[in-house]
Amino acid sequence: MRIEQQPAYVLHARPYRETSLLLECLTREHGRLGVVARGVRGERARLRRAQLEPFQPLALGLLLRGEMATLTAVEAVGAPQRLAGDVALAGLYLNELVVRLTGRQDPLGSLFDAYATALARLATGEPISWSLRRFERDLLQATGYGLQLLHEADTGEAVEPVAWYRYQVEQGALRCAADTPRAMRGDDLLALANDRMPDARGLKAWRDLMREIIRFHLGGGELRAWRVLAMAVSRRPQA
Repeated sequence: MRIEQQPAYVLHARPYRETSLLLECLTREHGRLGVVARGVRGERARLRRAQLEPFQPLALGLLLRGEMATLTAVEAVGAPQRLAGDVALAGLYLNELVVRLTGRQDPLGSLFDAYATALARLATGEPISWSLRRFERDLLQATGYGLQLLHEADTGEAVEPVAWYRYQVEQGALRCAADTPRAMRGDDLLALANDRMPDARGLKAWRDLMREIIRFHLGGGELRAWRVLAMAVSRRPQA
């Protein structure tokens, strides 16, 4: 099947044979695709390879056969997102999340849009932690694992802002005592549900909870980006 002018982003690339690359791409209409990019590593192909950098919105021409596609054309669409330092690490975390939590050739148009939005938020200076939590929420929703944040899992009653909850991955929010490990304020659950940034305490609670949820959906695995981000934080000068 020939695919023309497919909106896409490159998530990951690795060398393949002498002059080619194996790419993981997120496309709007065909989901995540494995793509062979032939002849893009030679000296004469420097410009074409540069177009395949992460965070660059692209229009791809592809020949899809079975599980893999072959790159037939690539065109940059608009300006690339300029991510550097911790922001670039956050972008790479988005990429790893998509690769690890989606299957190939599973069309997820809402995820493609959420990914593009997350890159734009990072590029324009939105707090990194908040950008990541919003994308994690949207990724879980797009892949069928949406969070249940508005109602208590056992009673069906509305989550109360002043109450405390323990979020169980396979159930939802269960009311608990304030001193329960990993307890969260109801207001923090509602904040993410309503796209309202929590305070610093709430953001930290959400970071810890999202890692627990993602580990569950990975079958207990870890993400390399978590270690990289932790190392970056540890190297910052302490006030």
